[in-house]
Amino acid sequence: MWLYYLLDVTATIVEAVIFYVITLCFCHTCRFQKAVSRVVPPVIYAIVVIILTFFTDIGAYRMFILLSLMVGLILLFYKEPFQRALIVMELTFLVQIPLSESVGLSIMNFVYHGDVMMQIDGTSIIKWQVYIFLILIKLLFLTVTYRLLKNFKCEIQLKDTAILFVSFLLVFCISFASTYSFLDLGSFDTLALDLVTSFLGVFFIIQFLYSRNVSFLREQEQKDKLQIAQLQQQYAYYRDKAKNEECIRSIYHDMKNHLLVLEGSHGTEAACKMVQQLRSQIAGYEDYIHTGNDFLDIIIRDKAEKAREKCIDFSASLDFSNIDFIEPLDISTFFGNGIDNAIEASEGLAEDERVILVKARKVQDFVSILIENNCTDDPHSGSRTTKTDTFLHGLGISNMKKAAEKYNGICTTVQKNGKFTMKILLPVPKR
Repeated sequence: MWLYYLLDVTATIVEAVIFYVITLCFCHTCRFQKAVSRVVPPVIYAIVVIILTFFTDIGAYRMFILLSLMVGLILLFYKEPFQRALIVMELTFLVQIPLSESVGLSIMNFVYHGDVMMQIDGTSIIKWQVYIFLILIKLLFLTVTYRLLKNFKCEIQLKDTAILFVSFLLVFCISFASTYSFLDLGSFDTLALDLVTSFLGVFFIIQFLYSRNVSFLREQEQKDKLQIAQLQQQYAYYRDKAKNEECIRSIYHDMKNHLLVLEGSHGTEAACKMVQQLRSQIAGYEDYIHTGNDFLDIIIRDKAEKAREKCIDFSASLDFSNIDFIEPLDISTFFGNGIDNAIEASEGLAEDERVILVKARKVQDFVSILIENNCTDDPHSGSRTTKTDTFLHGLGISNMKKAAEKYNGICTTVQKNGKFTMKILLPVPKR
């Protein structure tokens, strides 16, 4: 019997590992130190299972205790909503018993022609070969489940959780009937129940994956709406700024002419100095970068001013004349987001290393856009953003890639040797 005691303990450890892995995939906010919240729940679960197996005689009724225990441990050690704890419990139970044991017993019944039991000291026990096979099946299902859930970040809504719970109850009822027949009634003819449990278990998994995909699409739709709102807000900002710039430019030309008249008249030396001082103050408009596109002029001027404020060497060489197929909203997306990312990356550098280069022109039948800046060789540079709010920030590059795809173009980024380069290539549509 010592072999079966060893197999019971091994099976219990495997079930605790299943609980640990699925919890790891779903529960991300620990109430205590991460090591404590991760390790203690499966250890407590394993201890309770051993106690119920070797020191009690409640048979199949232990399933109710273990399911309640899993939900309680998750809520106690993690800051997760009840519905997520419920899903963790359902998937853990499904991998531990309905799928693994029902599928395994069905296969072994076929292999041994229904003779999966043996007698030891007058007690009917599952053959040790079958027991080992069930443990291996559990490990196989655990591996598959982990691969499916390791990047799980969706929030399944309450109504989807309710539908999944109804499906789980069906699986649980049939599985409980099979386990009760075996443990409490001593009946070994549970093949039909095992087959039904296997089918319902697979159906639950399919339904769960469907709910996960629906939740992912909902979140993606929400992100898309947010991105569009951000782009529209940015576009409105530059549109309003363009109107203001037009008024300022008109005032500038008038003022320049007036100052020339005053400077040429016979005024006092103090008046001449005042005129020269005023001219130097408005001389910034003499250096106005002309790209051939009024809307792009405003963006580049705005970003150049921000770069100067942050002591960044900003260099721009742009020729957007006769390039009229790109919508203003997309021009804002390409240059506004691209230069903003470059400015943000430059702020983390020493002042003598802060350099941004922007180039754009038509090259044969393509529009080429390049934004290049120095950056740190940060190990987190592969992520979208270093900011804590990853939902609201770090969407700039994905926006630019979507905008490029809109024109059948491409947007590529390369970080190498302390330099970050973004290139956009858009085919010019044929007239």
